Amino acid sequence: MELGISTFGEITPDGKAGNAVNAHQRVQELLEEVKLADEVGLDVYAFGEHHRPDFVISAPEIMMAAAAAITKNIHLSSSVTVLSSADPVRTFQNFATVDLISGGRAEMIAGRGSFIESYPLFGYDLDDYDALFTEKLEMFLEINKHEILNWKGKFRSPVVNQGVYPRPYQSAIPVWIGVGGTPASAKRAGSLNLPMIIAILGSAPKHFVPFVELYRESAEKAGHDVSKLQLAISSQFYIAENAKQAADEFYPSYEALMNRVGRDRGWSPMNRESFEWLRKDGPLVVGDVQQAVDKIMGQYELFHNTRFVAQLVTGHTPHVNVLKAIELLGTKVAPIIRKETGDKV
Repeated sequence: MELGISTFGEITPDGKAGNAVNAHQRVQELLEEVKLADEVGLDVYAFGEHHRPDFVISAPEIMMAAAAAITKNIHLSSSVTVLSSADPVRTFQNFATVDLISGGRAEMIAGRGSFIESYPLFGYDLDDYDALFTEKLEMFLEINKHEILNWKGKFRSPVVNQGVYPRPYQSAIPVWIGVGGTPASAKRAGSLNLPMIIAILGSAPKHFVPFVELYRESAEKAGHDVSKLQLAISSQFYIAENAKQAADEFYPSYEALMNRVGRDRGWSPMNRESFEWLRKDGPLVVGDVQQAVDKIMGQYELFHNTRFVAQLVTGHTPHVNVLKAIELLGTKVAPIIRKETGDKV
């Protein structure tokens, strides 16, 4: 199994939209994190796109390019690219450029976005939420396959016999579909024979088993080789030398994030009791090294996933502690997981 990290680049806003007091510092910390992740042998580091005052990453490809210049082996991805509100031609060019800089280490996770700020920001109608993603994913995949593009769709002007450059270092940009629990998304990923990553955040992982089964069934019905499908599971993550330390250090940032987002979505307030349930029976990978191994392996037994992506929630957690968690994931957890799942150590 591959192991990696994703981040939204969480920051603490100063109350004025678009003017976060620590944006510069957070970007520098992100680069330090990805450099360390590469050094400790993790497989992928992914940057999530948002257009809010509490997350610093609005352009994952630019962060990926900066990371490519200071890393050697780790794959670099978005998590996700909100393809519905992007131009597939420009998006492909950006990822191809990162791929050239990195020598073939660029990937994209495409999604519709669980946050909707990008739609009005870039002039799209939320009534077209599903149709936009369907068309733009189709267009991106066409560009990824063919140097010369001929395209006609509903949401942009036609392209007639034009080349899209540069081409990537790889034969094509690896495209994953990022999903949160919609059956239609699993069917789409399976039928298109695309890798899928599931974000499991607030409920027991076992509830997602039918979702994964649908993904594989859809691939099989479309005539694809199910044994070659790639599946990633993403859960929020933090580890320390001992379990209590990890829980106590992580909880304040986690509570603040979940309550801040939850107010907009009508969620029940997060409290310590709910947090402890999520650690024990839910998807949170928060504890010591052995607890992290047990939780990741528990998910593997359910899903037989090929990748685990640890989603960092940093908030007010001291950066030195975040770096320690990354170090432990790479040097202590990853070798055990790779050995248990039959991969190279």
